[in-house]
Amino acid sequence: MRQYIARDVRFTSIPNIDPSDRNIIARWAAVGDYFLVRGAAGLDPYQKVADGPIGPEMRGFLRDGTPISGVNFASQDYLSLASHPDIAKAAIGAIEAVGVHSAGSAALMGNTSMSVALENRLARYLGYDVCTLFPIGWAAGYGVIKTLIRETDHVVIDVLAHACLQEGANAATANVHRFPHLSTDGVEKRLKRIRESDPKAGILVVTETLFSMDSDVPDIAAVQALCRQYDATLLVDCAHDLGALGENGHGVLGSQDMVGKVDILMGAFSKTFASPGGFVACNDLGLKFALRSSCGPSTFTNAMTPIQAAVIDAALTIIESAEGKGRRFRLLSNATSLRNRLSDAGFKVMGQPSPIVPVALGNASVSRLMTKYAAEMGGIVNLVEFPAVARNACRWRMQVMADHTDEHIRAMTNIAVRAKDHALAHEEELDRFDADTLVI
Repeated sequence: MRQYIARDVRFTSIPNIDPSDRNIIARWAAVGDYFLVRGAAGLDPYQKVADGPIGPEMRGFLRDGTPISGVNFASQDYLSLASHPDIAKAAIGAIEAVGVHSAGSAALMGNTSMSVALENRLARYLGYDVCTLFPIGWAAGYGVIKTLIRETDHVVIDVLAHACLQEGANAATANVHRFPHLSTDGVEKRLKRIRESDPKAGILVVTETLFSMDSDVPDIAAVQALCRQYDATLLVDCAHDLGALGENGHGVLGSQDMVGKVDILMGAFSKTFASPGGFVACNDLGLKFALRSSCGPSTFTNAMTPIQAAVIDAALTIIESAEGKGRRFRLLSNATSLRNRLSDAGFKVMGQPSPIVPVALGNASVSRLMTKYAAEMGGIVNLVEFPAVARNACRWRMQVMADHTDEHIRAMTNIAVRAKDHALAHEEELDRFDADTLVI
């Protein structure tokens, strides 16, 4: 194992690979060592394992087997549908009626009557002519960009857009133009510059409805208007708010009167619809056929399973019902309450009320200790570090559920306060190790 001085676990991120090593597996040895020692020091909160149903309270264990239990603000189950009896019934019904496997790509024999019906239903709900399903959300985001964009085209993308969108853009063309987060002016400047220098090129503008690290939103109508003005196409990712926010579950698009009005909409089901999977919706049948025949993450992989389709369909039934409306009300009330309690306790809470409550922690050393102590005190949260955010701009990305209670929120706030105080009082704990024997 390679040697790292103890302070590295405080202030640095994952070690770089060694590109000079001809053994392409061995290049990653430093990364493995780094996480092993973080785990040994009790400072590795990643790859947690659930041992039971996802819910506001749960038990599980860390990667090294250390047990954890308590209030859960680390799971993406915004409407608390993962264990809903109607969802379980739908999954069991699909197994009994169709089986567990699609057994083919959607381009061949992988579609089922359930997935086709779901595509049609989603298109109506989203306000589009056609909808195309993907087995995972990442595939939808990456795949639609890679399918649309040729090497000579341009992608104008928010600097904080999801990794699947960034990687899709980078894989499709070298002409990737990142604009400052949420900057409509930044979009216009780049569109103007591209059109002046490359008037015949295709241009795709990419943003999201609700950004998952900052809980903030762009002006979708203004960005769509700019795309019309400069003959560009707009792609919007609605993964984190669809179904979870708004009168009818249409999220930010509903609040901005943009339902069915952006050129292309994509999203993931894993946050609100109790299942992996993703979709792309638009008004052009040609793009649907392109995604079926010329999109690697769709054409050359197995289609969504019958279980996924049945679960998502059942979730949509709840989302469109009075129960769904009530769950959205409780979710937003819980998020607002958590934000207010944390703010009153002296924490910096970012963004606007949504299922995501980002809590700015800053220093990597204190943030790692806070997360360690929170788990020991019965608070399960996710720590976000560089490179997902800027260096020493660490945060907790707390995720709220409809079934959280005021008691859960009070408990988590109290744990956050105690964990912070304990971390600040014991920061020197990270220096107690002998650098000659500790590998970090």
